[in-house]
Amino acid sequence: MDRLTIKRFFITVTTAALLVSCAEGPYDFEGKITDRVLHNYLSHAITMSEFLTVDPFCNDGTYPDKQADIDYILNTGTKFVGRAIYRWGDEDVLANREFLDSARSLAVRIHSADPDIILQAAVFECVTPAVEKLQIPEWTFRALGLPVEKRNFHYSEMLFEDGLYVDQWGEGSVPDIRKVETQLWYMYLIGTYVDLGCEAVHLGQVYLTGFRDHAPGRDWENWDSFLTKARRWTAPRARRGIVLFDCHGGRKGVMVGDRSLIDFNTYPLRMKEVEGEPMRIMMEEGYSDSVYGHHQACITPSGYRTDALPYMVEFDNFGVQPVPGAYSGNGYCVWGYDEISWFYLLPHEEKIAYLDYICEWIEEHDPVGHLQMPGARVVTLRPGSAIVARAVAQSMEIPYGMGIEEKVKDLFTRMEVR
Repeated sequence: MDRLTIKRFFITVTTAALLVSCAEGPYDFEGKITDRVLHNYLSHAITMSEFLTVDPFCNDGTYPDKQADIDYILNTGTKFVGRAIYRWGDEDVLANREFLDSARSLAVRIHSADPDIILQAAVFECVTPAVEKLQIPEWTFRALGLPVEKRNFHYSEMLFEDGLYVDQWGEGSVPDIRKVETQLWYMYLIGTYVDLGCEAVHLGQVYLTGFRDHAPGRDWENWDSFLTKARRWTAPRARRGIVLFDCHGGRKGVMVGDRSLIDFNTYPLRMKEVEGEPMRIMMEEGYSDSVYGHHQACITPSGYRTDALPYMVEFDNFGVQPVPGAYSGNGYCVWGYDEISWFYLLPHEEKIAYLDYICEWIEEHDPVGHLQMPGARVVTLRPGSAIVARAVAQSMEIPYGMGIEEKVKDLFTRMEVR
């Protein structure tokens, strides 16, 4: 083969590769995910808490009329459904076939309508004694490279030995990722959710579960080792050969050298109250511990190098202050409420206006950031009282509907698909 023939061959191969790359759809991935495709998903994401969980297994109240949320997902063009299944206590329902089968059925319904959609599960920083009612499957030991035992989980062996964060959530505690029992529990959750059809897992506040793991000299060694094993175990079982992991990584992310342990970051919005103007907020870069403008240049879990790991911001929920409606000024609360409760209480016109404002502000100030739109989320209107607020229109079955579906659809339509 002469030099001219060789040159023509490489030109042909290179051109073909470029054509294949250009022909890839905006939501195509297999085994790894590109920066372009990941951004496309995050720009069309919603928080749909417990979408895959049916009554009577929901963590927070009842959740009727799942069809309304299926219609919402499909009508708006949602591609990433966040927090679709999780447990915060009552872990023993994971042994209930009805709980698992109903979740799998809903996942099948969504993927039959749109196979591109990513369903995200959550593995939170909370475990309760109810976990001891669950037997550990054999595969969980094998996934971690441990000898197989026939036994149930041991709650006490997941906890920080010095009592840190024990009973942090009342009857629930923060598990310590350094503990083998915690890793068994997390592997069990992740594997179970992937088997249901989830392709992403939110890991919650890893700075709590990994409090002793990111200390000087530790460098996230336990989270690093665990996620390596979790990715290896779940990849061949996942719908498209990869599971995406994120967490509340804050401004620093979760880095080991120049490697990011997470595929993308997630954090609360951190809106600034306008003092003297009740319920009014503004967005401000650098306010409180917000992540706007704070990027991790890194090698991603999919192997590519990026100057800015993408992230989503979400309407946070955690409860209400003793004096709801009062100026907080602490960066975490919005006029005495958590972020989603503040949003829920706004008049309809202001909800619409603030969604426009927040999306436009993020687009202008930080192009690698995305707003995770409201879909379904626990709202607290007064201490000790919680409801599940949903984005769909109010109805007899859905008394706490917000009626923002068409606005979310409009915003998603306007989002640039890369």
